[in-house]
Formats: sequence, C-alpha cells, structure tokens
Amino acid sequence: MNLETYTTGTGETTALLVHGAGAGAGTWHALAPALVERGYRVVSVDLRGHGRSPRGGYSVQALGDDLADSLPAGADLALGHSVGGLALALAVERLTPLRAVYLDPAFRMPPLPADAGERMRRVFETADAAHVRVMNPRWSDLDVEQELAGFAACDPEFYTFVAAEVAGRDLLPDKAHVPSLVLRARDAITVDGRAAAELAERGFDVHQVAGAAHCIHRDNLPGLLAELDAWL
Repeated sequence: MNLETYTTGTGETTALLVHGAGAGAGTWHALAPALVERGYRVVSVDLRGHGRSPRGGYSVQALGDDLADSLPAGADLALGHSVGGLALALAVERLTPLRAVYLDPAFRMPPLPADAGERMRRVFETADAAHVRVMNPRWSDLDVEQELAGFAACDPEFYTFVAAEVAGRDLLPDKAHVPSLVLRARDAITVDGRAAAELAERGFDVHQVAGAAHCIHRDNLPGLLAELDAWL
C-alpha cells in the first residue's frame, strides 16, 4: 500500500520519521524542524489507517511492507516510535538506512484483555484537551492539539488490530541489520529490562531517556536530541 508522505527541508541528508498508533505525521512537529536545522530533508509518513493514508487490511506484515513501498531507500537516518518502531524494524532490511533509531518500540507489548481494542476506541473517541493535558503534563499546546488530531484521523479498527495482533507477541528483532539505537522510556513496558538486555546482545545500542514516558519525542525532546547527537 502506498502511504501518504510529507517532506520538510532541503538538506543533502535524509531522515525518515514513522509515528506510532493513534498519531500521525503531525506528532513530529517539534522533532522535524530540529532535524532540518541539522541539515536533513525530513520525510514523514501516515501509517495505514492514520491521517490521509488508506484504511483496512491491517497485519503485522503490512506494517513493514507499507514502509518499504512508500519511503525512499538508503536514507541517512530512520526513526520510528512505538508501533512505528516495530514497522521500521520490519522494513529496515529493505529500506537500508545508514542508521535506525527506535523510540520505545512495540517489540514486546504485554498481553491485553479481549475487549482492549474497544476500550481504546472509546478512550480515543471521547478524549479532549483537558484529558490529554492531565495524562501528559509536560506536553506543549501543539503536542495536545496534534494528539487530538491524530485520534480523530485514525481508523478505530487499527486499535483492535494492535490489541489482537501486536500485544502479547514477541516481535523483538533477531539482530540489528544496520547500526541501531533503541531509546527506552521511563518504566518502559514495550522494551523492559530483559528485552533491553536481549537487544544489546543482538547488536543494538540501548539507552534510557531520563524524564520521558512512552512519547519520548514529546516528553523530553532535548533529552532525545542529546542522545541522538551523541550517538550520531
């Protein structure tokens, strides 16, 4: 499936950005300009079922296939968050970026109750700015705005897919196919201590970003950029 993509900047190097479930390309509103300032041409994407991309046909395999079909190969940097990190890992051998960064990737989401998809749907359908602010006190006004925009433009069936086919599965990559950095959140559940150790054994650099919960790029952007600059 060909996904909707967006390009910012005209740098000689290219960075790819892949958002997580329930978000959209707008989630990178702060990180993308920071990368442009560092000389990148930034290409972001709306995952299947999100934003302006087509709906339906959700599967783990499709997550990776869509990126391989839609994003340019050979980028200098590729970065994915949560389910977008999982999608990037599934496509990385075909995209062949020089480096890959995974933000709290959904490699081992814990099992969820059978009705989790419907619960997620109700939460996202009824969320308002006040609720998002309470849950994410460090976010900017634009972070809150983009969160709600992502919810509104996401197919609710995608949440059902994540609850049924991603949660509870071991999707940890077998090895780092390119130089790869995993940035874990505080109290991470998708990459817990055991998964972090296994990723390190498989060739990944694994660091934790202080003061950041799951949405590292919105909870502590300076911390993320410091980790990124040091690693690059």
